[in-house]
Amino acid sequence: METGTQRLLGEKDGAIGWMIFNHPERRNALSIDMWQGIPRVLDAFEADPEVRVIVFKGAGDKAFISGADISQFGEHRDSKAANDIYNDHIAAATRAMTSLSKPSIAMVGGFCIGGGLAVALTCDLRICSDDSRFGIPAARLGLGYGFDGLKALADLVGPSYAKEILFTARHFDAAEALRIGLVNRVTSRDELEPAIWHYADQIGQNAPLTVKAAKMAVREAMKDPDRRKLDDVAAAVDACFQSADYAEGRKAFMEKRKPVFRGI
Repeated sequence: METGTQRLLGEKDGAIGWMIFNHPERRNALSIDMWQGIPRVLDAFEADPEVRVIVFKGAGDKAFISGADISQFGEHRDSKAANDIYNDHIAAATRAMTSLSKPSIAMVGGFCIGGGLAVALTCDLRICSDDSRFGIPAARLGLGYGFDGLKALADLVGPSYAKEILFTARHFDAAEALRIGLVNRVTSRDELEPAIWHYADQIGQNAPLTVKAAKMAVREAMKDPDRRKLDDVAAAVDACFQSADYAEGRKAFMEKRKPVFRGI
């Protein structure tokens, strides 16, 4: 898949679309070309009916994403105009990640810091190895975080833990991350990828329209009541009942066999 950069890869393996942050020499720190490539990868996976689950993964064994590539700040964030352009790329990438209709999983091994945690928060599930570390160092760098990213964090772990993460700027280990709800599951490093495959396989075998409707409903539930698109949710639910997959699910149940869903 053409992403525009070797630092971001898009690969398909069966029903899984892998978006790989491929900058291991800098612990997968996000460079501007990586931000630019994210919408390209995700748009392709969204358009591919064979892809049922999208997994975000960091290359190497040191990090998921260690944050932004600060070495580029002198070139790309040295003025208000340059910073606005840089932020536009981040905003476009964030929209692509948060607007996915398909389920996404962050496969976190090692450091998941700053912008890396922001990326992981856009995923539906986060599964990490027991040597992972999480944190937002903004308070040690003098950076400001925008509302949307902080709301995603507070919605996930609650306001008190969100404040602890932000105020202290310290690292949280995997056990703490699990306890506060930042991740769904912790495995050993060796078990991490098999666990991802297991989750992706479970999700991928289920009815895509049902999963899509559930994801949409949860997304709308997290919005302010006056911004919720409940008609869209109702339409997605109706589409499930009108689908061939619903007929297949009922038939498979009666025949005591595993259903084969096609997303139609």
